[in-house]
Amino acid sequence: MSAPPVMRELDITLDRNSPVPLYHQLAQAIEQAISSGVLAPGDRLENELSLTSRLGLSRPTARQAIQELVKKGLLVRKRGVGTQVVRSQFRRDERLSSLNEDLAQAGRRPATRLLEMSVGDLDGDVREAIDAAEVTEREFTRIRRLRLADDVPLAILTNYLPAHLALDEADLQRRGLYACLRALGINLKIAHQRISARLMTEEEAELLDVETPAACLTVDRIAYDDVGQFVEFGRHVYHAAHYSIQSSLVV
Repeated sequence: MSAPPVMRELDITLDRNSPVPLYHQLAQAIEQAISSGVLAPGDRLENELSLTSRLGLSRPTARQAIQELVKKGLLVRKRGVGTQVVRSQFRRDERLSSLNEDLAQAGRRPATRLLEMSVGDLDGDVREAIDAAEVTEREFTRIRRLRLADDVPLAILTNYLPAHLALDEADLQRRGLYACLRALGINLKIAHQRISARLMTEEEAELLDVETPAACLTVDRIAYDDVGQFVEFGRHVYHAAHYSIQSSLVV
């Protein structure tokens, strides 16, 4: 088991005669320590109680400064650990690909924890998102997985597929869903997706090992095969501090 990250105590001077609010001065000092490398990715920040005692601040002031940097994606609150400097984001191109394969190609170490695999009808909101008019299957397999990168929880992946597709639980933990589908002779051709942002639920934050409030990216994706048949609907939640999606735009 690896040792917990060491808590770093910064040399911070605040100007109480400045018109700049104290919380913002503190946030700027911490941000400067991150950008200069004094605080490295994974380092644990001095806790609020220590900051307030050492710098003569109120706890709400210290909390506001830290929350400002959490919102900017520079810090993350982790359960049982404290506040840490965020590791570099995994930036993913906007294309039809497997997260598991993209992580491996980027030199990261992917791992999967299977949370649920069940067969049944669709919830109303999922059926509406898929559009029941073009889907004739009555039963679907619901697969819910936690995807990690270098042992850091990155995403909660929930997928709905026609129940007749024979997917293996052990296989889903070894490789990505799209690789499993290709092994069944299914060739994915096109997908439509919607990207949004919101705050995590308490259950999502627990799985992704952060304290609330914490931001996440959500992606709803409908994928079709090379003959236009529906293959899967994915509803995914990504840790916004560790993940971003990039695309190219041309005129």
